[in-house]
Order: sequence, then structure tokens, then C-alpha cells
Amino acid sequence: MASWRVPASLAVMALPLLLSACLFGSGGGEKRPAPIRERAKGPITLHGPTPRETQQCFTDLSRSGIRYSPIPDRDFGGGCVVLGAVQLLDIGVPVSGIKSMRCPLARAFAGWVRFAVAPAARQILGSDLVRVESFGTYACRAIVGRPESATKLSEHGLANAIDISGFVLKDGRRITILRDWQSSDPDVHRFLEAVHGSACKRFATVLSPRYNAAHRDHLHFDMGRGPFCA
Repeated sequence: MASWRVPASLAVMALPLLLSACLFGSGGGEKRPAPIRERAKGPITLHGPTPRETQQCFTDLSRSGIRYSPIPDRDFGGGCVVLGAVQLLDIGVPVSGIKSMRCPLARAFAGWVRFAVAPAARQILGSDLVRVESFGTYACRAIVGRPESATKLSEHGLANAIDISGFVLKDGRRITILRDWQSSDPDVHRFLEAVHGSACKRFATVLSPRYNAAHRDHLHFDMGRGPFCA
């Protein structure tokens, strides 16, 4: 019976293709971007002069009667760097879940709570605001909710974003984004529309449940690129 052989020249030409298939084929060997995460050894403290803009922001907080503590500049790895940040201690209303925040974000957030949320609660809902609930500020991670952004650093990784989940009133009511964003109570609906609209005037980016399912339970505010309001 006659035998069939591949000419040596064709075999040599096919070798790079076979190797390529092994490296980049469907067997899962292709290189993927490393996940965004903090370095295992912990953050590195950065030493340098405080920019004039940050100094002015600190002054603005003090003049507004806001109690805060400056936080040292730190590089956490993975692109997560926190510069010119503060820990808010007292803005007049307790806020749960907040960690370090870049000063401009802290300034905008304190102004929003004091001059938008608190008055809206009193005027629309007839009760004083006694607590703001959040899912936090700093988190070294990528943007969530959009597959094409899975390798892009979130503003949370720069302590430049905060997620608000709800509000507690003096009369005992607790209004949450998850439960009440589509509330049939006209006053609750008007309150949430008012605080959302005010946020769009203070922060660079505002994302609500209207944006995508990942934001069904919170309002995302950041001072990154913008303006964008959804």
C-alpha cells in the first residue's frame, strides 16, 4: 500500500502555525491582563509637597466647619494611588461606610449632604435627615457593570468615588435606592429625583439605577471625567 508523507518544506512552514495554535488557541493559553488588586506587601507611603489645590481644598473644608483628618499619600499597587485624601469625621450628619476620599470629592459630598439632601428631606418628606448610608469610597478594583471596562481602573481605586445606598430620617423612615428608586410614594420619588438632580450639579459623574443593573442599589458619584449624569 502506498504511503503518504508531508514534504519537509511544508512541515517546516506549518510548525509556526502549530505553535501559534498552542499558545493562543481556544485551550485558554492566551495572555490576559492581570486583575487590578493591591500589592500583597501593602501600600507605599509617598513623600512630597502638598499641591496648592489640595491645600486650598483643606482650607475650604475647615472654613465650612467640616471636621476631617488628612491621610498620607499612598501607592497601594495595581494602579491604585490615593493622593490628597481625607477622612471625614463630622459633616453634621453621620455617614456610614466611608474611608479615605480625595479632598475635592469630600468637599463636594459634604456640600451635597448639607445643602441638598438635608433640606430636601425636611421640605419634601417633612423629617430631618439623621444618617446617610454608603457602600464605601476607596476600593482597589476595576469598573464593574460593563465588560469592555473590566480592565479599567475604577475611580474608587483612586479614592475619588462614593456609592450612596440610602438615607435615614428622624421619624424612623429608611429610604434606600434599591427599594425606593421606583417608589409609588410621590414624595419619596420627588425626594430621590431632587437629590439626584443636585448631585449632577456637584459631581463629575453621577450614575443611578437608570444607568445599568450594576447600579440598581446605589448612586455612584465621582470626580473623574465628566460631566456625565445618568
